[in-house]
Amino acid sequence: MTSNHTTAVEAWIAADPDPVTRDELTGLDPTALAQRFADRLHFGTAGLRGPVRGGPDGMNRLVVIHTTTALADWLIDAGHAGGSVVVGHDARHGSHPFAADAAGVLRDRGFDVIAFATPVPTPVVAFTTRRFDAVAGVMITASHNPPADNGYKVYLGGGPMDAGAQIIPPVDAEIEERIARIAVDSLVVPAAGAAVSDPRAVDAVEAYLSRLLERHGSRSSTLRVALTPMHGVGGDLALRALAAAGVTDVVVVDEQFTPDPDFPTVAFPNPEEPGAADLLLELAARTDADIAIALDPDADRCAVGAVVDGAWRMLTGDETGALLSTTALSQHDSSTDAGIPLVATTIVSSTLLGRIAEAAGARHTRTLTGFKWLVRAGEGLRYAYEEAIGHCVDPDAVRDKDGISAAVALAVLAHEQRSAGQDLAAALDELFARHGVHRTGQVSVRTDTADDITAIMTRLRNRPPATLCGVAVARCDFATRTDHLRTDAVEFTGHSPGHDVRVIVRPSGTEPKVKFYLEVVVAAGGPERLDEDKRRADTLLDDLRAAARELGDLR
Repeated sequence: MTSNHTTAVEAWIAADPDPVTRDELTGLDPTALAQRFADRLHFGTAGLRGPVRGGPDGMNRLVVIHTTTALADWLIDAGHAGGSVVVGHDARHGSHPFAADAAGVLRDRGFDVIAFATPVPTPVVAFTTRRFDAVAGVMITASHNPPADNGYKVYLGGGPMDAGAQIIPPVDAEIEERIARIAVDSLVVPAAGAAVSDPRAVDAVEAYLSRLLERHGSRSSTLRVALTPMHGVGGDLALRALAAAGVTDVVVVDEQFTPDPDFPTVAFPNPEEPGAADLLLELAARTDADIAIALDPDADRCAVGAVVDGAWRMLTGDETGALLSTTALSQHDSSTDAGIPLVATTIVSSTLLGRIAEAAGARHTRTLTGFKWLVRAGEGLRYAYEEAIGHCVDPDAVRDKDGISAAVALAVLAHEQRSAGQDLAAALDELFARHGVHRTGQVSVRTDTADDITAIMTRLRNRPPATLCGVAVARCDFATRTDHLRTDAVEFTGHSPGHDVRVIVRPSGTEPKVKFYLEVVVAAGGPERLDEDKRRADTLLDDLRAAARELGDLR
């Protein structure tokens, strides 16, 4: 290391208020220490995320203090000095002390802090930020990342589309610029002590539940729901929310109900991951449940399981999105609601939402990946979703994805289907029979270096495939667009009389891999041909997966 680098490392270690991470850094050999200080955490798709460890490239007390000081500077420079800031945290390793530090820094800088002293779901922080017209909200969470990680998510105040929404450029870069210029030896460590809960935070939870009741109503339901919060913080609130909606017959995965930052029953605490929902599906089958619901650890995402073609399985995010969009659009009252409703999804999600919106006389738009873009899709937004099981079913209350409100909406939909003698699978079949069978999937290619990611993306731009699954495809390079969809992604689309194919490729925003998002659409043949069309779509999707793996092979 250079002398300047050595001085920076020594200054960091001296400023670190946590003896655990301070001793950890002191014990590293020079090579490992240099790696820790080669870079720092940056704001990505959903804030800062990284392993809980010492140094600027991990989540630790000094990183939180540093980041919060920069956030406070930005808020003051933007004219928000003395405003309210909401601070919440989940139950991950380090979350409580990180939240206490964030709250302490903000109080010391003169802000009115509304802090949750106990773990809380992420959507409640987004709701509270919007409810109290706060100038910012901070949520300590790594959502569905591995157990070793934690993170720092920022919401801002603003107008109807921005209040309680995640930060977007250039704000993230402006905060990072302040981080870079604040010397760590100038940081003021807040006084030790637990985060102090504000009565407004407690009241906000009750207001959140009241909003759910207002939005979804209550009924006398005999629906049986199997539920898991996946060792996260959403279990108790989800039970209360379902009960408020009249769904009281809920069986839970006992092994996964209590918050546990080690996530002992799953290899990866993400309901999308293979095997993660096995205990839930087993419980649903054993108890003869009507639907199965899985929340991710901070309860901002929701996955639903149902009996499809005679067997329990988790629905894809796109299938769930299609179902919830029909509910959102059916609730539009043209006599009282101003304007034509808008629904939104991302460039990597299914095209089925567009067809549903068109048939309903609604507007539809696509955004970049991430709810920071989705919730800003436009005026009149009624529903937004992304394929990664994120759903915003009440944008007027929570300007972010919300797993608990989505769980209630899904339970209400399942109740209505059951009352009509049908189920979620039948509702999906109706959509497929009308709009064509849409099947989506994903192939992820993990890479060793950033150069590998660049090589894959460069090859797809310079030597694109001519056909996929026997269909001639055209290329759209999102990096050359001049509109709001400009990003590092390439899309290939092909159309034939009987089916369409689509592949969109982009680097992951949180992991070292390239993602291939796949979709096949078999033209609608009506109810009498539906089984045949679904089998054909499944075969085509398998073929498209194989083609995507070849496209991502660097050999």
